[in-house]
Amino acid sequence: MIDRKSEVSVKRQCSLLKLARSTAYYKAAETGEADLELMRLLDELHLNHPTAGSRTMRYYLKRGGYEAGRRHIRTLMRRMGITALYQKPNTSRRQKGSHIYPYLLGNLAVVRANQVWAADITYIPMRRGFAYLFAVIDWYTRRVISWRLSNTLTVDFCVEAVREGLERYGKPEIFNTDQGSQFTSEDFTGLLREEGIRISMDGKGRWRDNVFVERLWRSIKYEEVYKRAYDTLGEARMRLKAYLDDYNSDRPHQALGGRTPDEVYFEEPEAPRPGDGKSEAA
Repeated sequence: MIDRKSEVSVKRQCSLLKLARSTAYYKAAETGEADLELMRLLDELHLNHPTAGSRTMRYYLKRGGYEAGRRHIRTLMRRMGITALYQKPNTSRRQKGSHIYPYLLGNLAVVRANQVWAADITYIPMRRGFAYLFAVIDWYTRRVISWRLSNTLTVDFCVEAVREGLERYGKPEIFNTDQGSQFTSEDFTGLLREEGIRISMDGKGRWRDNVFVERLWRSIKYEEVYKRAYDTLGEARMRLKAYLDDYNSDRPHQALGGRTPDEVYFEEPEAPRPGDGKSEAA
């Protein structure tokens, strides 16, 4: 996003993009090979045991022959952006000034494309580091609307992906996320409010509220990410793009009657082809 070879100063570019200058100058601290291996294992364990906290994760790791203290495991989980998912008292600290929106999908019949979009972030292990993948999907068709990969857990790459989705495919009636700090930030919710999109947020710890995104993460990781060891962020983007293009256009889904997400999404009269501009149906 920031062009360091441009004649425009980095400070000015950050101002135009409404990014904190710290984002432009951020350099991730190197993570040791032992911690990267633990994080890779924690990621897979979290997919299979989403309710497991640091204490339970320690037991799972120990059974696999890995010794790690609970505090260290908790630190790594926080770095990865994962927490144990279960219903619990609302005692966690949210980002100052953030507003939590109600969950709107409980009794809603989702019957068409562009009715509900959902989004989430997941951890992507690489050979010498890691990244974070953000994706927006259409609930009804399971189609991946847009996505971005970043080496930091800032809100800017999420906003960028949402903007792309809105520009290419129009806007949904409802946009659903969890209560993560990126999604409760003014930059993220402000964009949705400006577009007149109703904001829905999962109940805290209710991973099933965003189950279609969770299923996407499982597919991506077991069918693509865990089979490889990306050397660079560029390689990860290239491989993930190929996978997601295939996921949308060539992969039949049982829940869609054997059709692909693209086939179902584009059969809806409200859903425009890429480049057709915004839909009027939302």
